[in-house]
Amino acid sequence: MPLYMDIHRNVEGLTPEAVAEAHQKDVEVQDEYGVKYHRYWYNDETGEVFCLAEAPSKEAAEAVHREGHGLIADEIIEVKEGS
Repeated sequence: MPLYMDIHRNVEGLTPEAVAEAHQKDVEVQDEYGVKYHRYWYNDETGEVFCLAEAPSKEAAEAVHREGHGLIADEIIEVKEGS
């Protein structure tokens, strides 16, 4: 299944707790869309969040965010893992 990295920019009120909560909400609904969110990274100074997911499509990955917490990514990029 393809891997996708999504980028959320200028997230207001970004805290470690808020990112963890949003990720947990994604995990709670991801099975409905055949998606698996693996990890996330964030920079609270710039308000950026990066999420790595396996998904059948960009649209499926986006649907999980939409239903889970409503924070839609600014960009979703298909990526391949290197060694």
